[in-house]
Amino acid sequence: MSLKIVVLAKQVPDTRNVGKDAMTAEGTVNRAALPAIFNPEDLNALEQALRLKEQHPGSTVGLLTMGPPRAGEIIRQGLYRGADTGWLLTDRLFAGADTLATSYALATAIKKIGDVDIVIGGRQAIDGDTAQVGPQVAQKLGLNQVTYAEEILKIEDSKATIRRHIDGGVETVVAPLPVVITVNGSAAPCRPCNAKLVMKYKYASCPMERTENDPRANLYEERPYLTLNQWSVADVDGDASQCGLAGSPTKVKTVKNIVFQAKESKTLTASDADVESIIKELLEEKIIG
Repeated sequence: MSLKIVVLAKQVPDTRNVGKDAMTAEGTVNRAALPAIFNPEDLNALEQALRLKEQHPGSTVGLLTMGPPRAGEIIRQGLYRGADTGWLLTDRLFAGADTLATSYALATAIKKIGDVDIVIGGRQAIDGDTAQVGPQVAQKLGLNQVTYAEEILKIEDSKATIRRHIDGGVETVVAPLPVVITVNGSAAPCRPCNAKLVMKYKYASCPMERTENDPRANLYEERPYLTLNQWSVADVDGDASQCGLAGSPTKVKTVKNIVFQAKESKTLTASDADVESIIKELLEEKIIG
């Protein structure tokens, strides 16, 4: 059977480079001050989607992302790896969204896309680490959901068989389609970009990414596939009061880099006496035992 697959992907700030300018005065992430990358676990999710596409001829994979116009790069990265299309939700009304507002926007977009068999995304984004968006999207759409997935083993008889990595081991579950799946970082890494696809889609862009006198205007007319889908709140029939800051009850006060430093240090030899003394101290402090 052919499948219509939507991958939830996010362009995130590289949290390895968080500095004093990481937050705005409103308590939202200052994305302009940080390098932007493809959320790592969303890449794991994309790989699972592309494998399903290969296993089921006629299937399509599309990336759905929300962010400023530069987030179109996430869709291009998906196209370079074998995705078929993408949708960028970009509107000032989407800005500053917490997980509740984000899941609302994504759910309305998925309804607009229509007839989706599988929605798949990373377990969580590295800029928030909440793992809430996938389950909230499933709840808003009234769909089945499977979390902590490591591999989609097969799709058969309109059911997905999925291996999950959970505390204490792994389990295999079966869920009827349509289903929302969130994928762990322990799943298979995403394949590299395909050189031919990079050449095909390197000029693909959303309308808001282009300049007024874009030198490639004629190219976009000749090759419609280079124009990526760009949707606003109005385009997805969204309620502005449930989007962005207006629809976000969660407010972040501050973000800090914390470096743990030892208050004291000891130098020990390899003698039995020193080893015995440190074990005794650790037991007394209830650090071990």
